[in-house]
Amino acid sequence: MAGTVYFVAASLDGFIVDARNSGELFKQFTGSAGAGSAGAGSGFGVVAMGAETYRSFEGSPKSWPYGTLPAWVFTHHELAAIPGADITFVRGEVAEFHADLQLDAGGHGVALCGGGNLAAQFMESGLVDEMVLMVLPVALGSGRPVLPVRKATGHASLVEGRSMGQGVVRLHYRFQD
Repeated sequence: MAGTVYFVAASLDGFIVDARNSGELFKQFTGSAGAGSAGAGSGFGVVAMGAETYRSFEGSPKSWPYGTLPAWVFTHHELAAIPGADITFVRGEVAEFHADLQLDAGGHGVALCGGGNLAAQFMESGLVDEMVLMVLPVALGSGRPVLPVRKATGHASLVEGRSMGQGVVRLHYRFQD
């Protein structure tokens, strides 16, 4: 994988967390859904996420899965840095920062992790090259959608689809130019 890749786990009905902003039902699939993520040693040079995803790691430095991989957090809020993590907090349009993300990645890919809102901004700006979607075998009924775009995207080609166990399916898509 290269370029900018969106990694996300979602329910069968397309939500990344439920209406209470909880991903508790997803925890039973952690071992299966973790395969192919953007952690340290994944071949990515930088990870980008929104404030909601970042907040899920706050207060517990041991839960930070990215080691010393540079992380960029897009936020409108003041957030505390996680000790030992290489974090850059930014405000503004994603297109304004994409070249800097690529530069920080040092010739490797940019991984978008977590929330759909940030990924939708990258998608609407034409900056997402690939998407790795882990479909978890549970329906939430409502919540935050996996990719809340406001306009249609370009066509995506399925690169790979495979079962990861426990009913989890990994779908890897590449977007056409």
